[in-house]
Amino acid sequence: MNDSLVIIPTYNEKENIEAIVRKVMSLPYPFDLLIVDDSSPDGTADIVRSLQQEFPERLHLESRTGKLGLGTAYIHGFKYALRQGYEYIFEMDADFSHNPDDLVRLYQACAEEGHDMSIGSRYVQGVNVVNWPMSRVLMSWFASLYVRLITGMPIADTTAGFVCYRRKVLKTIQLNKIRFVGYAFQIEMKFLTFKYGFKIKEVPIIFTDRTKGQSKMSKGIFKEAVLGVIRMKVNSFFRHFDRY
Repeated sequence: MNDSLVIIPTYNEKENIEAIVRKVMSLPYPFDLLIVDDSSPDGTADIVRSLQQEFPERLHLESRTGKLGLGTAYIHGFKYALRQGYEYIFEMDADFSHNPDDLVRLYQACAEEGHDMSIGSRYVQGVNVVNWPMSRVLMSWFASLYVRLITGMPIADTTAGFVCYRRKVLKTIQLNKIRFVGYAFQIEMKFLTFKYGFKIKEVPIIFTDRTKGQSKMSKGIFKEAVLGVIRMKVNSFFRHFDRY
């Protein structure tokens, strides 16, 4: 078993899944890969099962019943990673909006530079987004600004979904108490990591919007993030952030 696990949640990703698996398997550093599939009707999980014949030791699949949400998929994957003893645990999308080559840089930020969380950041060096309409770029950028103002986090890309955690971060955060299931999940995880005093580094990346399949973003997801941040900040006043 390797020391690093990349978690990719999927729902109807048959157009991307084989290519993303093969790309991760081809990287110069040996990352293991866990696909958490929410019963994709398009057969995404079947493709993963066929690829497991080729990568039996490194490619893993967890199939869940029903479409249960991004946050719960990652928490499912985090618990799997902790049970299996992985030291570095990654979040990444299936659609190549996150360049798998950057996994190595996120790994180096934690394993070699000593950070506890590394974030593939679209905004730490300007705005590095490709194929998004300007309206979505502005929405995302101002959402991160809003989150920074409310929470006090010194993080430029607070909604980023390309992240590496050290094992001790996920063991400290009480995963069963994570409240959000949509994209606000990403904010909550960073906020808790920040509040517990872990070392965080943003690694600049270029984010390229998907060219195959359908985006899962919706107005409801965005609303959850905007309204939930205030509630999350208020709740933090009544919580202790002591590391044991």
